[in-house]
Amino acid sequence: MSSRPRSRLFGCIFGGLALVSTPALADKIDGDWCHVDGRHFTINYHDLTTPGGHHVVGDYGRHSFSYVVPEGEPDSGATVQMMLLNEQTVQLRVSGKEAPPQTFKRCEQVSEYHVIPLADP
Repeated sequence: MSSRPRSRLFGCIFGGLALVSTPALADKIDGDWCHVDGRHFTINYHDLTTPGGHHVVGDYGRHSFSYVVPEGEPDSGATVQMMLLNEQTVQLRVSGKEAPPQTFKRCEQVSEYHVIPLADP
């Protein structure tokens, strides 16, 4: 075996090991999300706790989520659509509003009752 095929073989083996040992990134929309204004929500598969504290069932996709805003919250009856932009950022749009999308970041758990947005890296 010449040195060139052998070096390719070792390169493939070590490259494969590096991929296997890389920590998994949060590539799904589930979790706690915070806005700089203090609002936050939690997605757990189809279940959502809204910024107003209501529990609703929504339309879950690994990188997206939508739900109808319940009565008693701003924009009740409107559909909210969320899209995961990256591991730390979700963009939210409210149907029927011409406002720019809202950006939420993954929350940092400070205590059981208080979460804050993670700082941008």
